Amino acid sequence: MSNENNKERITANTFALKLQEFTHRIWYGGSRGYIALLPFSWLFAGLSALRRFLYRRNILRSYRMPVPVIVVGNITAGGSGKTPVTLWLARWMQQAGKNPAIVSRGYGGNHTGITERVSADSDPRVVGDEPVLLAKRSGAPVYVDKNRVLAAQAAVADGANIIISDDGLQHYRLQRDAEIAVVDASRGLGNGHLLPAGPLRESEARLNTVDRILVQCETEDESARYGNRANDRRTTRFMLAGDTLENLADGARLPIAELSGDSVHAVAAIGHPERFFRYLERHGLKVEPHPLADHARITREDLEFDDDFKVIVTEKDAVKCRGIADKRIWSLPVDLVMVDDEHMVWAQALNTRLTDREAAKAI
Repeated sequence: MSNENNKERITANTFALKLQEFTHRIWYGGSRGYIALLPFSWLFAGLSALRRFLYRRNILRSYRMPVPVIVVGNITAGGSGKTPVTLWLARWMQQAGKNPAIVSRGYGGNHTGITERVSADSDPRVVGDEPVLLAKRSGAPVYVDKNRVLAAQAAVADGANIIISDDGLQHYRLQRDAEIAVVDASRGLGNGHLLPAGPLRESEARLNTVDRILVQCETEDESARYGNRANDRRTTRFMLAGDTLENLADGARLPIAELSGDSVHAVAAIGHPERFFRYLERHGLKVEPHPLADHARITREDLEFDDDFKVIVTEKDAVKCRGIADKRIWSLPVDLVMVDDEHMVWAQALNTRLTDREAAKAI
């Protein structure tokens, strides 16, 4: 990359990060700057309501798949833990004897062609970083298309008997049998306003219509910051946990506990990078944080520092570091751990309902 191009990339990344930080101060930081944006939120609300009305009246056409569809999404913009939930759900369905496939729009990628099946070796600049991570870790086929109906059709044609739509809560063109909404406990629903004055894609009332609300917590005793949902029987808390680092150059593994007390650089291009930094700090690491804008491209320059500290990136960002990482670069794979509902009664009921649909179709 030429110096000129690198300067342009750094400038673009800096602007995107500053814009992200600015909007988060308005949405979550108590700033009254949202007031100036309220007219645009009212316009957004009107257009969203019109869109839902058109789908309800079948003026805009929606499509029902011949197999059950589960949608994982949220009602806020930005990261809340959808990808780990999608990964967990795919694995859970596999253990239940299903053959799931994951469909995604491939946010952050520049894919514009026909439906593409994603592999662990796919280029995240084309298909997006989250689909590559899902393909790498789920063992389930992953399909990318801005038209998720086409992606789902391709998955069914390849033998999937259940579809998991990643970040598809507002994609009403694809009919669904179940909906799972994900909420970040530490940030909740922000100031409660719709975009752009607040983080909401839909009103809080939308949560009354989903089958399950999964709340991502940083610690076991953290509760949700949005109404009384933490006490709702349809709410389950979860955490993301990982205790072993993986070297991006040679695949070596290192218990994170062995770095307790060490200084490290932490690079994160996710919607809520502070959560990643705090996780490392809770494990005793002295973190030099380097946040980037969500889904930002990562280059070698982003990983180079004037010391010999280890550099730790998120698992999602690791897929963007292939070919540029040396032995100083490590990622932290994490898995979803349910805090509540030890016996997963709700998940068993969901599986039974979807199985019943399949059985009814076969009659």
